[in-house]
Amino acid sequence: MKKLLSYFFQGLIYIVPLGITVYIVYFLFTVIDGFIRGQIEKIFEVNIPGLGILALFIFITLLGLIGQTIIARPFKKLIQRLINQAPLLKVIYTSIRDLLTAFVGKEKKFDQPVLVIVNTISNLEKMGFVTQQNLSDLDIKEKVAVYFPHSYNFSGELFIVPRELVRPLNIPAAEAMKFIVSGGVAKD
Repeated sequence: MKKLLSYFFQGLIYIVPLGITVYIVYFLFTVIDGFIRGQIEKIFEVNIPGLGILALFIFITLLGLIGQTIIARPFKKLIQRLINQAPLLKVIYTSIRDLLTAFVGKEKKFDQPVLVIVNTISNLEKMGFVTQQNLSDLDIKEKVAVYFPHSYNFSGELFIVPRELVRPLNIPAAEAMKFIVSGGVAKD
């Protein structure tokens, strides 16, 4: 009976993450597609499953294309001017923009995984990502900024660390992030 339960729990370990992932993707697809497809159906009287997701993808891509052209500059300046007049909105907007840019922008920030000695007595190390090599704007020398993501969470902490306590890791940034976010249990 113990062996049977062991196999059952092993089966759960294999199927539950896959099932939850499939469910989340299916749920997001049906909610987003259903909403946008409903709007398209009202306007064009066409009902094709997946058309909402396709329309959303095309819209976001066109928005990105327009945002990279000269046409969008006046709108960007107008939005920036409005945001600058509301300090709280400015903090929220710039934080979200910088975080998104760090992951998917041209200047990816989480591309340099490192190990940092956080306790020299016990040789305790913590895995993170160097986000700034030069902190002279903050009048800090011989230190770097290292971001430490939390496990099983979308948050983290930023530490200013002496350069000599930071050791670069020779692994892809995505692997390091997966390892940290999974609490060190992710393998593949």
